[in-house]
Amino acid sequence: MVNRLSPRDAMFYFLDESHSTTHLGALLILEPTPHSPAGPDASDQDSSDRQTLDYAGLVDLVENRLQLAPRYRQVVREVTLGLARPVWADDLDFDINFHIRRSGLPRPGTADDLADLVSRIMSRPLDRTRPLWEMYLIEGLADGKLAILTKSHRCLLADEEISDVREISQVICDEVPDATRLPDDVWMPGPPVRGTGLLIDAMAEAFSRPGDLVDTMVNGNGVVAGIRSMVETSARRVGGVVQQLTDSAPQSPLNSGSTSTRMFTAARVPRRGCAKVADRFGCTVNDVELAIITGVMRKWILSVDPVAAGDTVRAAVPLGARDPGVDLIVADPGWFGLGKPSFLTDLPVGEANPTVRLAQVAGLANRYAQSPRRVSMGARPLFPELGVVPFPELSSRAFRSLNTRGFNVPVSIGDGPVADRYVAGHAVEELYTVPVLVDQRALAISVVDYDDHLHFGFVADRGVIADLPAMADYVLESYNELTTS
Repeated sequence: MVNRLSPRDAMFYFLDESHSTTHLGALLILEPTPHSPAGPDASDQDSSDRQTLDYAGLVDLVENRLQLAPRYRQVVREVTLGLARPVWADDLDFDINFHIRRSGLPRPGTADDLADLVSRIMSRPLDRTRPLWEMYLIEGLADGKLAILTKSHRCLLADEEISDVREISQVICDEVPDATRLPDDVWMPGPPVRGTGLLIDAMAEAFSRPGDLVDTMVNGNGVVAGIRSMVETSARRVGGVVQQLTDSAPQSPLNSGSTSTRMFTAARVPRRGCAKVADRFGCTVNDVELAIITGVMRKWILSVDPVAAGDTVRAAVPLGARDPGVDLIVADPGWFGLGKPSFLTDLPVGEANPTVRLAQVAGLANRYAQSPRRVSMGARPLFPELGVVPFPELSSRAFRSLNTRGFNVPVSIGDGPVADRYVAGHAVEELYTVPVLVDQRALAISVVDYDDHLHFGFVADRGVIADLPAMADYVLESYNELTTS
């Protein structure tokens, strides 16, 4: 029995192109030495005996934890002629040293040096002949700190609401410094999955639903799809009509993308200060987060163009950030929030007064979170009820076409405050996520609430937003505007 990708996972898999890669990641910045199980009263000798995490230690940790993430030892196998969705298959030549790599910064590595390295790593596509993930141990940071960068294809990770599949950064993290090692797991790959067998299985499924077979052959991603361009043209026309009939987002360079080169930058601000602002103005910390992002967008737009009163940027925001029924602290908060319903809200970048801007952000978010027209279930494949992806490439392109003007920028927010995390005993000091950046999106933003700080991560298309590092400064400026007003 083959383990076929779900329609949604297949959609993300086929969304990949040379200039649009649907991978995401996490950046963990660690203390240079591990915490002692004896606690802060341990002797200096105990401290000197504690060893910094090295490459071999990271490989050993990941090998021990991969049993919690079986997809990270599997590859995606496509079906001949595109007659069915691809399948998961064990990698017969799995080599963990290919996936875990060591990198270094020129000492002392600055935040800009680290962001530049992350940008270069996230720009490279993943090798589709191997499991779709990478991990980097980054040395050379200032003060002897370490960093771990993970990169995972979005299709590896099912939606968090329907699955407990976790990204590899979550798998290697512990809630205590001296976590117990998992029992060793002797992994052996399953029998090879061959193209002929996949084709036979796909044909058997297709003949059980002959209508699906016809659709797949005509519109599929295989070589027999000769008339696909005509169907694509029709889909684009339908997409144009839908955009005209719906409340589309403002025109913005944020809805463009031209290169495969990514840029990354990050900044953090004290959560306590944001909470004080929220208390003073009678709103939520999530409102303050969005107000900071609005300030960042305003400053960025002003750096290239004038801003008129009433100008807005439309953002897609997780609905859980507005749901009053969601507890502030959840049992096991994640830092990705994958597949959660979202809503579209307008960020008033045309407002110059930061406190008025915050009030507008809160009011609009409260209003639109209750509007069925503004609620979205996120990216969904076309015709998932068929049980196959009848035309993967067309489905992906139609998704991009229909989704182009729905909003300008996606904002991902973690499930809640994340408790302290450790990697091999090393405390995680900073935690950022690198959100997915798909075609026709020039910018994506993430927010993680960790260690009494709000961690903002920005990933952008370098061809559109070459000045992305300035956004890290804009975060601090927008925060200071709110706390001092």
